[in-house]
Amino acid sequence: MSPVVDQMLQKYTVGTQEDATQALREVMQEIALAGLYRGGFFDKAAFYGGTCLRIFHSLPRFSEDLDFSLLRPQPDFSFAPYFRSLKQEFAALGFEVELNEKEKTAKTSIVSAFLKNNSTVYDLKVMGKRTIKIKFEVDTDPPLRFATQENLLLQPYSFYVKCFSLPDLFAGKMHALLYRQWQNRVKGRDWFDFEWYVRKGTPLNLQHFLERARQSGDMKADTLEPTQFSDLLRERIGRLDVDSAREDVVRFIREPDQLRIWSRDYFLQLSAMVRFA
Repeated sequence: MSPVVDQMLQKYTVGTQEDATQALREVMQEIALAGLYRGGFFDKAAFYGGTCLRIFHSLPRFSEDLDFSLLRPQPDFSFAPYFRSLKQEFAALGFEVELNEKEKTAKTSIVSAFLKNNSTVYDLKVMGKRTIKIKFEVDTDPPLRFATQENLLLQPYSFYVKCFSLPDLFAGKMHALLYRQWQNRVKGRDWFDFEWYVRKGTPLNLQHFLERARQSGDMKADTLEPTQFSDLLRERIGRLDVDSAREDVVRFIREPDQLRIWSRDYFLQLSAMVRFA
């Protein structure tokens, strides 16, 4: 393994095989971001989602995928021109990679986990002592009215990643929490992140939330007041299966005991603490 990768792994405390796999996955995610930066990807796109929070804002849970949004709609966008820079970045550190576009079978514009027909999805397979798979998703028809910021990574070399601002990341998370359709399952990671945003005192960009909800077909209004959002959130909490939420998120965190406080009443109290940008 490259000395650079060994150095990147040193920041992790590894006690189990699962810890080691998660640490290596995060290092591979950062190398992938470096390859995309070198290829000029962040001139056109921004990073968002749980992995963005994990890498740049120390979200205390693991995240598996890399989610990106174009800065403006581009239906004919292709991720293929960035394959070369990704492969070169990994090759320089001693890794062979494969990139494959995933075929989407959904016929609706929004499906179970907000996989959109107008997004492109790729699997990155990194071969080494352990094989790591990372899913990329690029939204080519993004809901707008969001802001970005440049965040610095120092390894495998110093570079900037264009990311959604925290209020817009919060808005995207709440859109997923309120409207994600996961059949009979609950994505507890949404509720974990919601708790984290409230604890951090992050304001929510209500305008970007509304843009997302309008694009997904869940809202038709031109305006949304904070009180209306709060009503939606309380109604959703009233239907929450808390045990299922815990079961979903527990494998992504190091301290499961922190979930003991979870209850509908707890989340209702958190909902009253949401601030708006």
